[in-house]
Amino acid sequence: MISPERSPSQSPRSPAGPGAAAAAVAPFLSISVTDPVKMGTGVQAYISYRVITKTNLPEFEGPEKIVIRRYSDFEWLHDRLAEKYKGIFIPPLPEKNAVEKFRFSKEFIELRRQALDLFVNRIASHPELKQSEVLRVFLQADEEKMDRARSYETGIFKKPADFLQMFKDVQSKVSDVVLGKEKPVEESTPEYEKLKNYIFELENHLAEAQKQAYRLVKRHRELGQSLAEFGKAIKLLGACEGDVMEKVFSEVGSKSEMLSIKLQREADNLLFNFEEPLKDYVRAVQSIKQATMMDRANAFRQHFDLDQERKYKELNLEKLKFMNPEKYAEAESEFRELKADSEEATKKFEHIVRLMNEEHARFQEEKTADIGLAFHEFAKGQAKLAKDIADAWRSVLPKLEACSTS
Repeated sequence: MISPERSPSQSPRSPAGPGAAAAAVAPFLSISVTDPVKMGTGVQAYISYRVITKTNLPEFEGPEKIVIRRYSDFEWLHDRLAEKYKGIFIPPLPEKNAVEKFRFSKEFIELRRQALDLFVNRIASHPELKQSEVLRVFLQADEEKMDRARSYETGIFKKPADFLQMFKDVQSKVSDVVLGKEKPVEESTPEYEKLKNYIFELENHLAEAQKQAYRLVKRHRELGQSLAEFGKAIKLLGACEGDVMEKVFSEVGSKSEMLSIKLQREADNLLFNFEEPLKDYVRAVQSIKQATMMDRANAFRQHFDLDQERKYKELNLEKLKFMNPEKYAEAESEFRELKADSEEATKKFEHIVRLMNEEHARFQEEKTADIGLAFHEFAKGQAKLAKDIADAWRSVLPKLEACSTS
């Protein structure tokens, strides 16, 4: 996971040896989300983006492709990946809704653009997700094909298998209520408990850090606004006094207005390079909790329930062998199917566990780099701002001292 401004870029050329015809180019996939444009009016209004893909990968249609996408297209990509890649930490999307009066503000649009750029580049840099067919559709399909893909898979044209699964899920839930089944068993191993506790604590600490970062942005803007107003007031005061006081107060007012601009710029820097990266990781951790960990819990329950049913049927099968040989053949066939389903569920659960372990290690490495960069940008910006403030006030001290002693 990387800062909002950073995107995967073309790998450098390998150094060519003497006599080589040309330097080999390493595989690359570079994506940019640019040029947000408001489309439509009223409640139907939305923002469209140009998504520019540059690559030399053979599975893509060409070296460069430009398509137009809107937020719901990014949402489609996220949901399709989440359905297919259970156990993988799917990068989070920025929030879907905003307060109406801010929804088309310049700041909100730019924050969302950067977040969407980060989202799609995270996918493109992931060893598994970057190979997905849905990513290629998202990056290459024209608007008509994209609309058809979204319609087919997000509700207008549901596949028959989807309806069957929905019916089974509802039937199972109704049976649980009618039969008064106990709460489903949950996975409880020391390793997984440790991971869950870490994720929950991380979410709390990141959320608190992001909240305080938001307050810092707000305070910088408030102080900047106050300095601008103070600068105007002190200039008027100097004009009223005249002579030496007017010149000195005018300079103090100018310094105040200059520092006001610097504070506003630093507030923007804090928002985009400090608060937003923290907020993005809050979203990432929430996504892990609400999607990946939920997928693991569901896979464990299916594995556990089928394994318990298999054991129960196995005991009954042994009894039938001696007590009711006529029904044994039919029961044995059903047992073989159940056993195959149980083994498949176990493999699925173990696959998710393995993927989550790999993803956790990858997440930790990226988080360390990204949060470290965010705090580095924060400290650098604060150090520069402090120096600018000190230099500005220091420059007017001699003149103010002269006024106070005259």
